[in-house]
Amino acid sequence: MAYPSYPAPERQTSPWVIVATASIGVWAVLVTVLSQSIGWLADQVLLVTGLDTPTWTWPVVAIVNAVLAGTPAIILAFVPRSPAVRTAGRVWLTGAVALAGLGLLRAVPAPRNELYLALLALAAAGGAILLRGRPALPALGFAGGLATLLPWLWIGALGGLAETVLAVLAAAAVGWLAAAILNAGFWERYGVVLGGLVAGVALLLLAAAVGQAGAQLAAMLVLPPLGFAAAALRSAGPLVAVAALGPLAFADPEEITLLLSTGRDLPAWAAIAAAISLAVALIVGIGYGLARTRLTGRWIGAGAVVLLAITGGAIYLGPGQPGLYGERLFVILKSQADLSGVTTASREARVTEVYRRLVENARSSQADLRKTLDRWHLDYTPYYLVNGVEVDGGPAVRAWLSRRDDVDRVLLSQHLRPLPADPGVTHGDEPAPTAPPWNISLIGADRAAAQLGVDGSGVVVGTSDSGVDGRHPALSSNFRGGDDSWYDPWNHTRTPTDRGGHGTHTLGSAVGRTVGVAPGARWVGCVNLDRNLGNPARYLDCMQFMLAPFPFGATRSPMGAPSGHRTYSRTRGVVPGSRAAMRAPCARPPPRSPPPASSSPSPPETPARSAVRSTTRPRRTATWRRSARSTAARRSRSFPAAARPTPISRSPTLSRPARTCCRRCPAAGTPS
Repeated sequence: MAYPSYPAPERQTSPWVIVATASIGVWAVLVTVLSQSIGWLADQVLLVTGLDTPTWTWPVVAIVNAVLAGTPAIILAFVPRSPAVRTAGRVWLTGAVALAGLGLLRAVPAPRNELYLALLALAAAGGAILLRGRPALPALGFAGGLATLLPWLWIGALGGLAETVLAVLAAAAVGWLAAAILNAGFWERYGVVLGGLVAGVALLLLAAAVGQAGAQLAAMLVLPPLGFAAAALRSAGPLVAVAALGPLAFADPEEITLLLSTGRDLPAWAAIAAAISLAVALIVGIGYGLARTRLTGRWIGAGAVVLLAITGGAIYLGPGQPGLYGERLFVILKSQADLSGVTTASREARVTEVYRRLVENARSSQADLRKTLDRWHLDYTPYYLVNGVEVDGGPAVRAWLSRRDDVDRVLLSQHLRPLPADPGVTHGDEPAPTAPPWNISLIGADRAAAQLGVDGSGVVVGTSDSGVDGRHPALSSNFRGGDDSWYDPWNHTRTPTDRGGHGTHTLGSAVGRTVGVAPGARWVGCVNLDRNLGNPARYLDCMQFMLAPFPFGATRSPMGAPSGHRTYSRTRGVVPGSRAAMRAPCARPPPRSPPPASSSPSPPETPARSAVRSTTRPRRTATWRRSARSTAARRSRSFPAAARPTPISRSPTLSRPARTCCRRCPAAGTPS
């Protein structure tokens, strides 16, 4: 590859014009970083407090960002006499316009990432066509992009097949658009250093529009440093296309959230990957800049691509997380079991009859669907407490399932992507209390135990949450034990374990020694949250376990054995079966998080379910970290409610704040 000489800066340009140009570039960087960061933080604050993020939030952020950054660029693009200054202004203005246009796509809900990626690919390609982009494709451009992608191959994990293919197309289109913005006419005006700085500002504006909320922050670290390598190669397309694949394909934007910011979860790992990519991009830029006159042989670029591709494959298949971790679908069938008339006096007989009706209805009504899924070789897991099936499939499968006459609705059942290392477990460091805390005394539980001998003895409490620390001194002695008292459908642990902390917190308030309402009760547990995220299938796994426990490794029911995965469901359909079997589901009012399409009402709107509120020491309703008094709770008083005087922020049995689950799940203390 031959590299033409670079023109010297124009001597006639006024120093004040140069200062003004530099100031406008710095202004564009500051405005973009602040706008995107503040927008993401505002979105996360709304999420943590349980408020809905308006659909127009991110489009408004993109437009405001583009106007603030692009308005001064208009002056640069048309007023100065210097062609180099006007070129910088026009490039930054084009980047701002791209930010405004592509930023509008964030109105697409985060769970619909496939739709977002498809629209991003179309919009970016359309912009490149309008700009008449004809990207050069130097092999060293692909090599530099691969080098920048290496950290993501180690740290990240891919989504589903459709999501991955669309991410590749979107990244390629973004690279094409970058090449159209930074075209051959642009590179004629600048050398490596000045061209890299001007290109970096333009790439920052473009990166701010790439990816859903959260992912664009990583892209803003990865893409701008590539400006120097692009200036050395006089081509930005391949560099940007390959590097953009990291934030777009290897990180789930819904997991880049403040709710997972404690410990070594995805936000921390994504920041590490982006920081390493930034450093690699700068090193590549410096290397290309210093050696640009020597990199003239095509075999050098081809050899670098092959070497980096082999290295990337080894990293991905070795310390990386190979495979596809796409979203699954939870299919709810129209036919639900008729549990009326179950009046058997014996409790065991009643549970058995309810179980029989649920399983028989599910088996008969699912037969045709399961036969079709088997024929298409689609993996699935059947359920009976709610007559449904979890299916491995993407948007096309969802569209087909939604059109079936026997299907009521199809929900997303999102799958957690793996991390490069276990996030670890945090333990409290405060001493155990020696006397019942104020909340136990406030409701008289300690007096009931001391004066009446009523301490929960003879009762078994079931908890479905993030798990239970079976070694905790307040809980270890009253675990029921046996081979059917613990079930972990997420990680298949054999003994009670809690990676999130919230389950230990809630169970301690119920049955913890000294600190619980019923310290004499025994307990059994199930894990329906992994890293405090859940999905319809895992909630049902645990609720079915509570209805009909089974030993570890055994088939959970005649409907099939467990399999695995994630989001957020509304569980109204499980209440009739649990009530008919004399199980009493109980949950705190849920956060005001946006329900997915076709979801059923929130738990408090279901009269058959009990809800629990929290009160403070002066007997006032406490503010949950995620809206304890939901909209539904304020609107309807038709459900039984009990006041529990213990704020969620701290548990006597777990001396650290409990982490709240994200918008993908309902209340963290789900039915047990």
